[in-house]
Amino acid sequence: MNTMKKIIGIFVLFALLTACEKELDINTDPNTPTDVNKSLVLTAAQGSLVTGLGGQLTNLGGFLAQYHTQSPSASQYTNIDTYNMNTDYSNRLWNELYAGCLNDLNYVIEKSTEDGDTGTLLIATLLRVYTFQVLTDLYGDIPYSEALQGEDNITPNIDSGSDIYTGLISELNEAVSNYTSNPVQSTVGTQDAIYGANMSDWIKFANTLKLKLYIRMSYTNMANAGQVMALINEGNFITSDAKFDLYEDAQNKANPFYDVQLDRLGDVNNVASSSLLEFLSENADPRLNVVFRRNDANIFRGLDQGDRGSFASEVAANFSRPNVTSETPVYLMTVAESKFLQAEAAIRYAGGVNAAQLYNEGVENSFITYGLSASDAQALIGTGGIYEYIPSTDIEEALRQVMIQKWVSLAYVNNIEGFFESNRTHYPETVTIGSENYVEGNFVVSVSSVLTGNQTPNTIFYPDTEVTKNPNITQKGSITEKIWWDQK
Repeated sequence: MNTMKKIIGIFVLFALLTACEKELDINTDPNTPTDVNKSLVLTAAQGSLVTGLGGQLTNLGGFLAQYHTQSPSASQYTNIDTYNMNTDYSNRLWNELYAGCLNDLNYVIEKSTEDGDTGTLLIATLLRVYTFQVLTDLYGDIPYSEALQGEDNITPNIDSGSDIYTGLISELNEAVSNYTSNPVQSTVGTQDAIYGANMSDWIKFANTLKLKLYIRMSYTNMANAGQVMALINEGNFITSDAKFDLYEDAQNKANPFYDVQLDRLGDVNNVASSSLLEFLSENADPRLNVVFRRNDANIFRGLDQGDRGSFASEVAANFSRPNVTSETPVYLMTVAESKFLQAEAAIRYAGGVNAAQLYNEGVENSFITYGLSASDAQALIGTGGIYEYIPSTDIEEALRQVMIQKWVSLAYVNNIEGFFESNRTHYPETVTIGSENYVEGNFVVSVSSVLTGNQTPNTIFYPDTEVTKNPNITQKGSITEKIWWDQK
């Protein structure tokens, strides 16, 4: 317990420091002293990553993946729900991940290289790859190869998303090779708040992360069936969820979404989107009771995405709301996500062999992550069940089943990944309000959208702080611009 409190104390310290970074650029790191124990900096980097992932990105992803929508009685996030985000929306997020997380990880990488500590080098590199993956999947082209050079380059050029993916895979492969050829056990121990420096788990994480990168390229000319199947045949993927779960029921120590949305802002903004709630409800899915809370009338009730005007007199308590507690973990990747990635690989590159089993295991592990039993999923995925996997020679028809379940499994587990995957595969499909089929799984265009036609966001604007300071970053014309791997 003392170790856990120490880790939380470090996390809180660095969270408070990064909260003051709004005016910093991505090459300035006020958090990292010239010489400090790298294990403490690793913990701080993890804390910074999960603050962004579990806070602002959980909120943003929840709107864009239609897990929640804006309550009619509040207006904190109408800019997201109406697809009207401006250029200062993500200033703090950008700085949290660049000036906080990535700079700290670079420090750990440098120190680990000096020490010959290949274990810690692997952990830090994998977290760096993961963080850049999130950033480029959200923004598209970003500073990568010239980023984080401090005063040596305060105006880094941006790299294309495809080049970043190539670089990330190379980084990952090199770190794994360095460790496997000279396996030095990481010295950070329990300061690694995700896997406790268990190197076997981190190797599995590396393989799963690499599979995710390759699968995300599946609709592009960079799709690589050979690399995917080599990973599948090796089969060494995560067997336990990669999560940060050291939160307590106290301010600055609680889950970041809970800390802001439920505690500080009073639980008045985020209400259940009918897109997800009706899918779970109509399919009698037990996860409904875990993902959402009942409203004050003790029933589950959602709101069509963005439909504030029709219910202007109603308050958030009239609707179901996210069931995130102060101690809910922040997940980087789950076993369910891994199984769904493997199922997609089987469908795309192996003629569907083992796809049904992997799909079933994905659903079962989603139930387990939510604190339910795998047996609770059996009636749904078994013969004749509403979620029974139906093999098909049509890749997209088979894939849709996997992606709908993946979308459900990511709700309040990793909301922004739910958005990325819907961007990539276009599942659930987006339809106009009134033509939706929530039982099968559909998105609707936000009722209050400011965009024309059936357009929805594919990205967000670069922070205005970066565009102003860096002439090599040109602001996007629209948030409807596609990310490079969105080529379906």
